[in-house]
Order: sequence, then C-alpha cells, then structure tokens
Amino acid sequence: MSHDVRDPTVHPLRRLWDYSADHRRLVTKASASSILNRLFDLAPPFLIGLAVDTVVEESDSLVARLFGIEDRVDQLWVIAGVTAVVWVLESLFEYLFQVQWRNLAQSIQHEARVDAYAHVQSLEMAYFEDRSTGGLLSILNDDVNQLERFLDRGANDILQVLTTVLVIGTAMFILMPTVAPLAFLPVPIILWGSFRFQRKLEPRYADVRERVGLLNSTLSNNLSGIATIKAFTAEDREVARVAQESDEYRESNRAAIRYSSAFIPMIRMAILFGFTAILVLGGIRTINGLMEVGIYSAMVYIVQRLLWPLTRLGETFDLYQRAMASTRRIMDLLAVEPRVSSGATRLPEVAGEIRFEDVHFAYDRGEDVIRGITLEVPAGETHAIVGSTGAGKSTIVKLLLRLYDVTGGRILLDGCDVRELSFADLRGAIGLVSQDVFLFHGTVRDNIAYGRTDATDEEIVRAAVLAEAHEFILALADGYDTVVGERGQKLSGGQRQRVSIARAIVKDPAILILDEATSSVDNETEAAIQRSLERVARDRTTVVIAHRLSTVRNAHRIHVLEAGRVVEAGTHDELILAGGLYAALWRVQTGEAVRAGHA
Repeated sequence: MSHDVRDPTVHPLRRLWDYSADHRRLVTKASASSILNRLFDLAPPFLIGLAVDTVVEESDSLVARLFGIEDRVDQLWVIAGVTAVVWVLESLFEYLFQVQWRNLAQSIQHEARVDAYAHVQSLEMAYFEDRSTGGLLSILNDDVNQLERFLDRGANDILQVLTTVLVIGTAMFILMPTVAPLAFLPVPIILWGSFRFQRKLEPRYADVRERVGLLNSTLSNNLSGIATIKAFTAEDREVARVAQESDEYRESNRAAIRYSSAFIPMIRMAILFGFTAILVLGGIRTINGLMEVGIYSAMVYIVQRLLWPLTRLGETFDLYQRAMASTRRIMDLLAVEPRVSSGATRLPEVAGEIRFEDVHFAYDRGEDVIRGITLEVPAGETHAIVGSTGAGKSTIVKLLLRLYDVTGGRILLDGCDVRELSFADLRGAIGLVSQDVFLFHGTVRDNIAYGRTDATDEEIVRAAVLAEAHEFILALADGYDTVVGERGQKLSGGQRQRVSIARAIVKDPAILILDEATSSVDNETEAAIQRSLERVARDRTTVVIAHRLSTVRNAHRIHVLEAGRVVEAGTHDELILAGGLYAALWRVQTGEAVRAGHA
C-alpha cells in the first residue's frame, strides 16, 4: 500500500486513486466510453441544425456543399443515415460505460470491504477496547457502499459534464464568437458556487458519517444485548435512546441537505441568463442576416445541452462529498498500524514447554497488572493458575496467545520468544476453551470443525464423544447438522461449553488452555466437563485458569496469583500444608472457614 493511501493529510480522491492502482486500465476504458458517449449524445442538435439548413437553404445548404447533393430529400436521407450511425454509437458507448463503471464500482467496493475487514482482524485487541463494533460496521458497510454509489454514477457524471462544456464551448466560439461569451458568462458563477458548496458540505458530510457510525454502534449493541434489555424491561428506554441518536443523524443530514438543495435553484437563475442571451441576441443576428438559420437552431438547442447538465452538479457534488467522507474513513482505518504483528520464526513441531521470565504488562500504559511473573510449565504437564478476581489470571492467557504483547520480560515457547513466532505456529499450537464461549451461526458440525476445517466426520464425532457432547447433539432436531443460531443461542451454557471442548479436541493442539472453562455451569455439567477435560489434557501441556480450586487439585503444579504476582507455587497438598493464600481460599470454598466460625 502506497504512502499516500496511509497519509491522512492527502486528499481522499488521491488516496482512492492510489488504492485502485490495479484498476487504472478499467478506469481509462470507462472514462473513454463516458466521453465518447457524450460526444455522440451532443451530435443531434447539430444534425437538427443541418436539417433546418437543408430545408431553408436548399442547394446552398452545408450538406449540399459537402456531398454535392442538390435534391433536398436526398440531403435529408444523408442526414438520417448519419443520425442512425450517431444513435447506434451513442447507445453502444452508453452500454459500455455503464458496464465498465458499475463493474469498477463493484470491484472497488469488494476489495475495500475485504481489505478493511482483513486489516481489522490484524489489529491487536487493545484497538477494539476504545472502538465500538457498530462504528467499525459502519465503515465496512455504509462507507464502502457510499463509495460504490459514487463510482457507479458520480464519476461518469463529472466526466460527461466536463466533456459537454469543452465540446459545446468550442463549437459556440467557432460558430457564434460574438454571442458565445454571453452564453458562457454563467459558467464561472456555477463553478464558483459548486466549489463554495463543496467546502461547506465537506465538514457536514463528515459529521453525517460520524453520526451514522454512532447510530450503528447503538443498534449493534442493543441487538446483541436484547435478552438483557428484555430482562430489565428497558425496551422503552432503549427505543428512546435509538430515537435520539437517529434524530441527531437526521439533523446532521438536514444541515447538509439545506446547502445541497440550494444549489440547483441558484444554477437555474444563471442558466436563464445564458439561454436568454442566445435566444434573443442570436435571433437578432439571424433576422439581420448575420447568422444562418440552421446555425441559430443548433445553438438554441445546444445551449440547453451546455447549461442544463450543470444543474446535476449539485447532486453529483452531493455524491462526491459523501464518497470522499467515506473514503477518508476507509483509508484512515487501513492506515492504522498493528502494534502486535506476526513474527517470522517457524516451529514445525511444538513440544509445549512454556516459560514466563520476569513478565510485566500494563493496559494502555497504565499501572502494571502483571508484575514480574516468572513460571515454567514443562511439556506434557498440567499447571493451574489460581487467584482472586482481578489477580491477572486471564491476562496471562492473552499474553501467551499474543493478543497483547508484554511490556517487560519475555514469554518462551520451546525456548523461542513468542514475539518471534508466526501467528500460525504460535496460535496453531494452542487450543483455547474459555468461559465466554463463542459459537458461530452455523451447524454444530461446522463449529466443532472450526479449528480444523478438513476434519473428517469420524474425527468430529470422536471429539464430541470425548467432550461428552455426542449424546445431546444426537438429541437435537438435526443432530450434527442443527444450526446453533447466532453465538450458539439455541444451546444451553453447558452444551456450548462442551461443543467448545470438542472444537479444541479436533484441533489436537500441543498446548491446551482452559480459562475458567467450568465456572458458569451447574455441578452435574461441571463434573461431565471435568471428566472430558482430564481425558483431553492427558499427555499434552495444559494450563488451567480456575476460580474453583476443586477443579485443579490434581494439577502437577499450582501457581497462586495475587495483584499480578506469583505469591505461591506447589502441588495442592504442599500449598495446603503451607497455610498461605491458597489454603485460605481452599477453606473458604470448601466451607471449612465457615464451620470454624460457628464452632
């Protein structure tokens, strides 16, 4: 991607031109078709002038002088033949420019959306913390569509207006050199008004794009949280909030509409002057014998062809300004540099040894939430990380997956700094089962095979059996082909969790991370999940993030976190005997502390 595309100080049109470098040949063809279509479209007024000249001047007409034909009927047939050719060519180039501009618009729309989405996926998690999903969707959908609408119609309109002004202006100055300046007198006024309106509209349409992003954000959040809205009977309050933001969007549009709507009436007054000048002054010259009737007839028709298309400048500039505001937002998104990027080192085979060496981490340069953690997980062992809420347990998982980068120290996988590893090798070696299970809208089969799309049906079923999900899947309406709904809403929490475990099993990773995998399910489901996890964790490196200590008592080693530090480490029995923080948490969770208080 060129520097101009990324530079926010460069005009959006230049950024768009650089972005679409691969399509410049199609741009050239489409532009040529637009210009040729307009050239042939401007021919009929001149042909009308020739017909009038033939009828009035007879054998002294221009056609007679050019072709040596004296009979007026024969002259008219010649004009009719030329007219047929002109109309066929006009229609041909209209077809071509429409196909070419529309295909270009669709291609740019497709590439901009895919590139923007791919770029968004490459950004680190911290980028999304300060941005709404609705705002990003507004760029990926509304802004990209706005750009498509301009390329579909607006670019052609601008080219055809310019062609009209140049061709007709040249013809008028050749045929009517004394009257032509009067006809062109309104053009500078129209152009001045156009650019003035453009400057007035630019900030207004930027505000319109901003408002629609905020509105989309609210709608996206509300649709995602519809169950919460209903549970708190907040429907009326949310409707009022959406109505307020929609009204602000409407008012922002109204401010732009007030300016854009005043454009055409202003141009009409300027056109009136030019048309009247040709009609009266040209007519006087014709009456006095200073101009031929055919030329006068052609000029009366052609001045409308010159001036009336300028009334569309308002609509075209409206499209243009909306498109430029959208282009700026798309290119600004593409210009965001990822702060966490993939390394280049490959690990063909991963044993699964993990080592944290004096790791520090802070979100957005705030206080450290991880403060000098050092721990080692040998390959094939199961280690647990426990601690109270806010101790930094889940942050360790994010750092290992490189959803964030450490701000101090380093994390090693098989002796290699994870920052040097490719994302494919690092994340491909890790299977994650988290508390917040995300299932995609699709079938149970698709969700289980998400980490390995080439998995066979036998492998999918085996993974489901190991996750103790096979029986409930068969009980669903369509078994493995049952559509789970958005975020898996058709399944219970425990069912979603077991599908998530099956998804990790199919991936068959060297390292399994269980992040509070059983914290939000009932005891019976927890027992089933624990059985399946014990089978899955056998002979592979497993890191268990847990709040319920009963789920980790059999781990090879337990690391106790407090305020971002490892304060204790050992087996379950060792930590109980030590009588420290782990022992205190164990007594609270098993009820011993409560019973001792009643004794």
